[in-house]
Amino acid sequence: MVARALLGKLLVHEGRAGRIVETEAYVGAHDLACHAARGRTVRTQILWGPPGRAYVYFIYGMHWCFNAVTGREGRPAAVLVRGLEPVEGLDGPVRLDGPGRLCRALRITGAENGADLVASGLRILDAPAVRAGDVARGPRIGVDYAEEWAERPLRFWVRGSRGVSRGRPSRRRGQPGSGR
Repeated sequence: MVARALLGKLLVHEGRAGRIVETEAYVGAHDLACHAARGRTVRTQILWGPPGRAYVYFIYGMHWCFNAVTGREGRPAAVLVRGLEPVEGLDGPVRLDGPGRLCRALRITGAENGADLVASGLRILDAPAVRAGDVARGPRIGVDYAEEWAERPLRFWVRGSRGVSRGRPSRRRGQPGSGR
């Protein structure tokens, strides 16, 4: 799964870089938490491919969120990057635990929507894989509206990383959203 494989890779933009330590998979139009479940729109067109592009959208009127499109052409899927550890160009105490915080710190905005993640200024660079024993898996955060899709273990994170978001308690089971 691409969401797991992205852990440890570097997200780079405008001379700033962070190691990816938390992701969530959104696996197609049948996934009720995926934006593609609402159909193909101007906003979601990028989800239908090609893979390797940025899907950047604005939520709650205040936060940008960055996703890597992962499905092959015509099959909408993406991975939301939820947390980073600082690597370069992020001086001082900076919080990268959460999609809005990391986009703010790396200066990722809607201008990057559709960017080629190999050839543009917004890139994902290869880096050593995270050892299996250092990876945890659990339900996604903030998608309780998605019925049975809310509890599926499509979120991956590096155990012990300060870049992992804390999440909110799940309404379904009363368990911590972070799975820690």
